[in-house]
Amino acid sequence: MQPCPHVLDALCPLHAILDAGGRIAHAGPTLAKLRPDRDLVGANAFDVFEVTRPRHVGVMAELLAHAGLCLHLRLRDAPRTKLKGVLVPAPAAGGAILNLSFGISVVEAVRDYALTNADFAATDLAVEMLYLVEAKSAAMEASRQLNLRLRGAMIAAEEQAFTDTLTGLKNRRALQHVLDRLVTREVRFAVMQIDLDWFKTVNDTMGHAAGDQVLQRVARLLVDETRKADTAARVGGDEFVVVLQDPGGRTEVERVATRVIRRIEQPISVAGQEARISASAGSALSWRYSRPDAARMLADADRALYAGKAAGRAQHRFAAPDD
Repeated sequence: MQPCPHVLDALCPLHAILDAGGRIAHAGPTLAKLRPDRDLVGANAFDVFEVTRPRHVGVMAELLAHAGLCLHLRLRDAPRTKLKGVLVPAPAAGGAILNLSFGISVVEAVRDYALTNADFAATDLAVEMLYLVEAKSAAMEASRQLNLRLRGAMIAAEEQAFTDTLTGLKNRRALQHVLDRLVTREVRFAVMQIDLDWFKTVNDTMGHAAGDQVLQRVARLLVDETRKADTAARVGGDEFVVVLQDPGGRTEVERVATRVIRRIEQPISVAGQEARISASAGSALSWRYSRPDAARMLADADRALYAGKAAGRAQHRFAAPDD
């Protein structure tokens, strides 16, 4: 009895009917779609397929010897799609039916050959698997996008938690984090407390909006006068702290303080008026302490600052810790 091609086309569209000599007598519609520019009928099956397992199968007799067993094949020309198959002899015709499937290569096959639902048997689970793959891919992409949004929101929240909203400088929480890290790493650093002189007069005579602009201007110049490795923070209404990492020595810290005070003293234009302020500063140097402590250094720098204020303001003093 001859195998009925149109029945096989419906039941297993990815198949080939082979004659006794190993030539393709009929190619199922999906197999034909894999090689649309080539007429597979009449071609030697071993010129179309490479049998990779079992090995050393190159003629029809050797193929028939493995009838009923799982075969691993690969198309010989690109794209070299991997296939799985089973061979069933057709005694009356002296040939065989080779039924094929894509196995785990189905996703790549759909992509490479633009396969659709119609290219698979109606009962083929590959269709359901494709839906699952697509659903999984969509879910993974949605999860990836959600994770990116959550990570962005987390970074923004962390940045906001460590940032003074008015000036964009670090806040007290961020300052403490920086100081703790420097103490732990045993890095030489200087802590400079800065307090604005006559800032209250600006608020009282020009209004709080003008005062906010002055604070923003001071914040910008602190960033200008410090290095990338340094930290400028606003820790109170008109109170700032600058942390100088590896500043060199006492002379270099004094130079930074002098530049900052001189720049703060320059008139600031606000809504057509000039705001004039100055600043007092006090610094504590980590290398002056046998065991630097961030809280103590801040307190010592603050005492030095107020000693300068008491002496006439607009000046910088160094702390003198009792080691």
